Amino acid sequence: MTRGGQAKDRSETRRKCIVSGAVCPVDALIRFVVGPEAKIYPDLGHKLPGRGIWVTADRASIEAAVRKGLFSRAARAKVSADAALADQVESLLRQRLVQAVSMARKSGQAICGLEKVKAALVSGEADVLLQASDGSARGKSALRPPNGEDSRIEALSGAELGLAFGRDNVIHAAILSGGFTDRVLFEAGRLGAFRKTV
Repeated sequence: MTRGGQAKDRSETRRKCIVSGAVCPVDALIRFVVGPEAKIYPDLGHKLPGRGIWVTADRASIEAAVRKGLFSRAARAKVSADAALADQVESLLRQRLVQAVSMARKSGQAICGLEKVKAALVSGEADVLLQASDGSARGKSALRPPNGEDSRIEALSGAELGLAFGRDNVIHAAILSGGFTDRVLFEAGRLGAFRKTV
């Protein structure tokens, strides 16, 4: 929130990627900060104190920043970045999406199971269709996303999607109309884009 109580629009804020030099909206970047013992930490929520160091939100860019020592150059000091930093970022992105879906479930705005999801799609209650990335293509083709392909999410495996619902495995789920649609789509977009570069 800003001082006037208005929601902060991060889509207008732009920062420079230390790898490509491109100036991009912050939603297309990952923020890092220098933490204790001069170590680099990812800050996906943009809440950690310190000057931000920005990298394009894909695996190749983060790996290049680590390999080429670009975090030290950007920080103007000797800092250490874990060789597995890209894996850490992917894990955090996955965790944020699972948490968003889980919060939607706890508020009654997320459901799972083929028949329940199908009914919500037919009735128009569903805003987003979530399907496990490792589910069968034939089974997934039986359901159409509510608002075209942009409202279909396949960024999580069945086991990962299951975490959000307290189950071992979930293939089909939906986010119902309400306050969680934008957050789930945002987090899914970041994770999906990150994983496409693997």
